[in-house]
Amino acid sequence: MRTLRYAGACTALVAVVALVSALTMDRRGLASVLAAAAVALPVQVAAFTMVARAQVGTNRFLLAWVGGTLVRLVVVGGAGWWLTTLPGLAPLPTLLGLAGFFFLMLIMEPPFLGLGKTRETRDPESR
Repeated sequence: MRTLRYAGACTALVAVVALVSALTMDRRGLASVLAAAAVALPVQVAAFTMVARAQVGTNRFLLAWVGGTLVRLVVVGGAGWWLTTLPGLAPLPTLLGLAGFFFLMLIMEPPFLGLGKTRETRDPESR
């Protein structure tokens, strides 16, 4: 359920960025931002799904988090390079859009994972 809520929030973010891009960029820049969103959205939701399935504080959680980070890094490098070779896409909006989408969606993860709450970290016996 939280994966669906997260995917919905990410889709809303993409819609807002697309609207702002449509109002402020030329057709080539808009196409570049939309191409970056088309790559970033499914990769980010898949990475979130892996992290959401693991229990926080476990090695599985760490593995999912590190794995997702590495996948994003490879996607920014590989897909970013590939997308910029396509005719009709501008390199700067494409790469900035790809990295920007990943960054913003990554910032959105903690509340959906329930990590926004603070926890008592001291030993209860030491009080």
